[in-house]
Amino acid sequence: MSAKAEQYDVIRKPIISEKATMASEHGAVVFEVAMDSSKPQIKDAVEALFGVKVKAVNTTITKGKAKRFRGQPGRRKDVKKAYVTLEEGNTIDVTTGL
Repeated sequence: MSAKAEQYDVIRKPIISEKATMASEHGAVVFEVAMDSSKPQIKDAVEALFGVKVKAVNTTITKGKAKRFRGQPGRRKDVKKAYVTLEEGNTIDVTTGL
């Protein structure tokens, strides 16, 4: 597997929400990442894929909610998010797509 494919395995997709938009005003970008990824892996993947300098990586794990699907009880998956703070002058436009 190529290095670029491995980086796309670490970073799943950008998260565009109200909280993520507020974070982007302070130079941070929010990504959904693989559950087993570490902060150094996330930093390396973002720097390689987008060509930017990363200042810090904060991660959080959101537990999946219990929901009903077609009347049957089900459970959403757990999600790991990475709040990636970029160095001054670096930006990532997540609205264009990966």
